[in-house]
This record gives sequence, structure tokens and C-alpha cells, in this order.
Amino acid sequence: MFLIFCAFFFTLEFIMARLAYNELKAGTLFLMNEEPYQVLESDFLRMQQRKPVMRLKIRSLLSGKTSDYTAHQNETFEEAEMTTTPVRFIYHNRGEYWFTDLQDPKKRFALNADTLGASAVYLKENTEARAMSWNGTVINVALPVKIDLVVREAPPALRGNTAQGGTKVAVLETGAKVNVPLFVNEGDTVRINTQTGEYVERVEKGI
Repeated sequence: MFLIFCAFFFTLEFIMARLAYNELKAGTLFLMNEEPYQVLESDFLRMQQRKPVMRLKIRSLLSGKTSDYTAHQNETFEEAEMTTTPVRFIYHNRGEYWFTDLQDPKKRFALNADTLGASAVYLKENTEARAMSWNGTVINVALPVKIDLVVREAPPALRGNTAQGGTKVAVLETGAKVNVPLFVNEGDTVRINTQTGEYVERVEKGI
């Protein structure tokens, strides 16, 4: 009787650890083909006379590659269990991004640009982030959702255009290019959403 109860308990625990298709929200970590993925975007779609689906944009935490995936009603997914530790970005050299453990600076590791994905372009020296470990190995780094960066280059806005709205492409201190409002100028500090790559707000005007 005890063995039956234990078997039932562990089976129930396994079922509870799985994610339904409509639980794959942005930021969720899950396993597919024994590989950890992160949901970047999710869109619930229900069409007439068809079963609902969840359209996803996902990123492999091992390779950094993004792809589209459609999750169906009959699918379930195992939640990816990650451990995270606070780290600091120290420098970039020949395609490698080096980080150090905040609690033990002697512990350093590097990840390549492909693994970090699009977020790598927002890293600047001393940026604090969180290292994600899977099966005891650091596989990726999660940046803060919002980061403040100085505008290095910004084309001047034509007189009168700033009142009409519109955007222009600015180059940030890390080399990232982002669409900003016309009133943003070189030397300004702007806040960027690292998950979407979009301008959030101007936090400080340049001198």
C-alpha cells in the first residue's frame, strides 16, 4: 500500500510540474527535445471551428537562436529548472563576453555572442545580471529587463519635426542601434527594454 501511495505521489508531482500550452507566457523557461528554451513572445489564438493554439517566439538557452513555434492544446511541456547567481559583466574580447561572480570575483566565465543572443549588444562594463545554470553548468545570462545607456550618435531633428512626433535611429554607447523619438540627442541617457530592444524613455538630458 505504501509503495502504491509513493508511486501515485511521484506521478502526481511529475504531472504538476508540466506546463500546459497556454501557460507558456513571455519569460517562461521550458524543455523541448531535452533542451532549455525561454519564451520571448506569446500570443493566444482562437479561430472559428479550430482548436486554440499558442503562437510563440522562443530562444534556445544553449545556442541563443530564436525560432517560432506553435503550441497546441494537446501538448504539455516540462518546466526547465534553473539556478541563478548574481554576476557582473567585465569585458568583451574577440566575440567572448566575460563575467565574474559578484560573491567571488575569482570565479569567471565567458559566453559567446551567439549564446547571449540579441541582448549582448546592450552589455556595458559593470552591468549586473544573473547567470543561469542548468545541470550545474552556466548556459546563459539574463540581463535586467531595462538598462540605461548613453546616446553616442543621433542625427539632428529638423526644426518643427519634434512637435509632430516620429523617430530616428540612434547609436548607443555599446554600439546598439535603436529607434528613439526625434527629441533625443547625442549625450542623452535613455532607458532600453533589453527583451524587445525598444526605447522606453529618456532618463537624463546630455550637457
